[in-house]
Amino acid sequence: MFFSEQFITIIILVTLIGSYLIDNLADFLNLGNLNQPLPDEFKSHYNKEQYIKSQDYLKTDTKFGSITSSFDLVIVLVFWFSGGFQYIDSFARSFEFGSIVTGLLFTAVLVILKFFLSLPFSIYSTFVIEEKFGFNKTTPMVFITDIIKSIVLSAILGGILLSIIFWFFESGGQYAWILCWGASTIFLLVVQYIVPTWIMPLFNKFTPMEDGSLKEAILNYAESIDFSLSNIFVMDGSKRSSKSNAFFTGFGKNKRIVLFDTLIKEQTTQELVSVLAHEMGHFKKKHIIKRMVTGIIQMGFIFFLISIFISYESLFHAFFMEEVSIYAGLIFFSMLYSPIDLFISVILQILSRKDEYEADRFAAKTLKNSSHLISALKKLSVHNLSNLTPHPFYVFLNYSHPPVLERIQTLKSL
Repeated sequence: MFFSEQFITIIILVTLIGSYLIDNLADFLNLGNLNQPLPDEFKSHYNKEQYIKSQDYLKTDTKFGSITSSFDLVIVLVFWFSGGFQYIDSFARSFEFGSIVTGLLFTAVLVILKFFLSLPFSIYSTFVIEEKFGFNKTTPMVFITDIIKSIVLSAILGGILLSIIFWFFESGGQYAWILCWGASTIFLLVVQYIVPTWIMPLFNKFTPMEDGSLKEAILNYAESIDFSLSNIFVMDGSKRSSKSNAFFTGFGKNKRIVLFDTLIKEQTTQELVSVLAHEMGHFKKKHIIKRMVTGIIQMGFIFFLISIFISYESLFHAFFMEEVSIYAGLIFFSMLYSPIDLFISVILQILSRKDEYEADRFAAKTLKNSSHLISALKKLSVHNLSNLTPHPFYVFLNYSHPPVLERIQTLKSL
């Protein structure tokens, strides 16, 4: 290869600063779109004070996000050009462990540093911004225990996966990337299978839905579309936030439909069935499998590129590293890969929005009614203080779902 360390440095710098500027431009345009009046569709759901509150929420959240991203960029650049990676590598090597343990230690130090630097922002977001707008229900104890559980899980699962990747890249020769791809795919599928029953219950309580008109309506609908469903759960989302949601998770015998307790309080039975019809639509239209297959293919492409760059000396020189290593190569490659990742993420967002429209159409068609899903979407938007008039460029970059007004218009046209 012929990429010099100067060229690699320029590519990564342009990507980091360019992404930062693009994101801030999108935020600026998005805030500018707030000048639009309350859409007619929502005049019966929003009063003037509520709508102003939703706009203030977006302004506050966006400005805080801009401060956070600015801080992150400065920290990354200072750490990079002050030789921080080399310092941590020297620290990890000083214990004279094997390469895999050294790599895990190197990665752990970086993760810990990032965690402590981001912790004040997380605290402020949860206990100041979300509290100010009436969303936060998280107690300090829940916040702390969530952090502890997340650290332990990340250490166990991340440690296992990284150890496998380190080992294969060190001993797998020219087929190392294929071995890593295969092992990571198996690991991903196993984690996806155990998440609903083993991991998610560590953070929230999932209570089987009680017998009654709602459960009967959901089961009747599921039977009408030949959707095998025995697990309907209510999650204590109110434990952390007053925001509402519903989702489908797992596969095989472990698949389940989950409704936030906050959602059940806000929606009628017909609206809740329409929301779940949308979620089941993702499954019936094979969106979940498509996304998983796409992710696996993308992962294979990434591992192939990693195999090319992971021991490329100029990449290490660009980060002022004295020795080449598999573990540091993974970190540096992730930064070099950023331009491709940005492009792919935009494509995936477009495909995701297409899937959302398709799931909406599935729900409306199978229920022979779109009005209940429309009213459900309106209630969700008002309850969560969603932005009703996002700028198209912001949607293009960041939205996995179409803007709610576009979804409503499409449903009305069916």
